[in-house]
Amino acid sequence: MATIDRQATTLALAHALSAAERGLAVIPLSRTKLPSLRSPHRDAPPAQPSAPPCHGECGRFGHGVYDASTDPARIRELFAAAPWATGYGIACGLPPHHLIGVDLDVKTGTDASVALRELALRHLFTIPATVVVLTPSGGRHLWLTGPPDVVVPNSAGRLAPGIDIRGAGGYLVGPGSRTDQGVYATAPGSAHLPPAPCPPALLRLLLPPPRAPHHPAPPSAGRHGQGLVQFVLAAHEGQRNTRLFWAACRAYENGLGPALVAPLVDAALSTGLTEREARATIASAARLTARRP
Repeated sequence: MATIDRQATTLALAHALSAAERGLAVIPLSRTKLPSLRSPHRDAPPAQPSAPPCHGECGRFGHGVYDASTDPARIRELFAAAPWATGYGIACGLPPHHLIGVDLDVKTGTDASVALRELALRHLFTIPATVVVLTPSGGRHLWLTGPPDVVVPNSAGRLAPGIDIRGAGGYLVGPGSRTDQGVYATAPGSAHLPPAPCPPALLRLLLPPPRAPHHPAPPSAGRHGQGLVQFVLAAHEGQRNTRLFWAACRAYENGLGPALVAPLVDAALSTGLTEREARATIASAARLTARRP
């Protein structure tokens, strides 16, 4: 049975209610950073494969981020049902902020902050002044907002090593939460800032790439490699560099990088990039993927 730390629970509830006043939907978390309330369906018979999962339609608590609320009465009920909670989670992707969390981890052999700066330089965006939450492990959470009509998916390490994205269906550990690793805290000077809009160039990197048009691969090229080349050829102005970078990353991840450098450069030239720009982008992709564990 979970140990109850009433002081930590009281503080977590106070922080959660304060976040809700800012329009952030919250849920109680345990010291393990997981939702405090277990699913009410855990002992139920397996559902039919075609049956949609319950996201709270049953009226009971225990549906993780789908329990999140900004209503003070409901938040108090959630914490009353989980008196062992010592923290709270902030749901991402919900109105009015449509929060996007950029989780910069600290892991052996990786520096997520450096990787983010490299991406910013390569794709010509800057991270605006926004809420920054310091994690007990030495990492940082950046809070950004997205457009209401765009669904940003969760991802782990897809953008760069050590960078995880919290989007729709995900949550961030709120500042003031106490976990087994320590306490989450807002970085000095950022506590009263509103979450800043996500730069458009970064937002494009966070979204799944559109499907490349299907073209028969010539006998001299592998199907996957030719698909990456066609993906670059289909780029419009404003997305040429992004598509080339994405295709080059996939090529190196799949062991095709050296063989596809020339075809990717040729494809980039046909979209309007210069050879210098194309080769610099491909080299950046090679460096980035080489650092992945």
